[in-house]
Amino acid sequence: MNDPLVIAGRQLESRLFTGTGKFADHQQMKEAIERSNSEVVTVALRRVDLSGSGKHILNDIPERVTLMPNTSGARTAEEAVRIARLSQASGMGNWVKIEVISDQKYLLPDNEETIKATRMLVDEGFVVLPYMSPDLMAAKRMEEAGAAAVMPLGSPIGSNRGIRMKEIIRILIDEIDVPIVVDAGIGKPSEAAEAMETGADAVLVNTAIATAANPVAMAEAFDKAVQAGRTAYMNGLGPTSLHAEASSPLTGFLTPSGGDA
Repeated sequence: MNDPLVIAGRQLESRLFTGTGKFADHQQMKEAIERSNSEVVTVALRRVDLSGSGKHILNDIPERVTLMPNTSGARTAEEAVRIARLSQASGMGNWVKIEVISDQKYLLPDNEETIKATRMLVDEGFVVLPYMSPDLMAAKRMEEAGAAAVMPLGSPIGSNRGIRMKEIIRILIDEIDVPIVVDAGIGKPSEAAEAMETGADAVLVNTAIATAANPVAMAEAFDKAVQAGRTAYMNGLGPTSLHAEASSPLTGFLTPSGGDA
């Protein structure tokens, strides 16, 4: 099915975004990214060696992907903007995933600071994808600020608890015009498929792949699940019912005829 995702003019065939954290080593990370078919990969600037030694993580990310550095560690909009600028200066391009998190227990994003950072970076020419706590008004403000996509969390980051915010995410999908990328909390391929069946444009998965017993094989499983979920959504899921409905008639062929018992 020819169903590309377009973000900031970039056409993407894969709707699975992946991360670079928590893998056993760079080789495992590289193989998982390749097996996932992901075309957008996020990386934290703090994992990049800027000393010029040539040994940093960027050398092990396939060249075909679009790098999306994230502002992990930022607690304010100003810190996020500074990290984004450093990422761009280090040659990581102008795509950026904005993360502004001051809550250290549940690691929930600060939507107000995220909106502020989004506006500032869009004005500087960045392609901004803000990570946010699902909230319709906050998502609208991010869209108005120029966000190229909005990335609501499914559940707390790294938790693998699945899509606990499904109904609010469904509202965002219905009301927000830019792509919705479900980020954080997806723990199983079936949950990635569920997000796609709901109408999400893409998902970002890191922990569930990197912490699996076989991360490379799990990356492939997520790739297939995302494709299946998108195909199901595009072709119309069947209606649900509170009552049982037989798939074949229960009357007629067992009805006695000619008066015989």
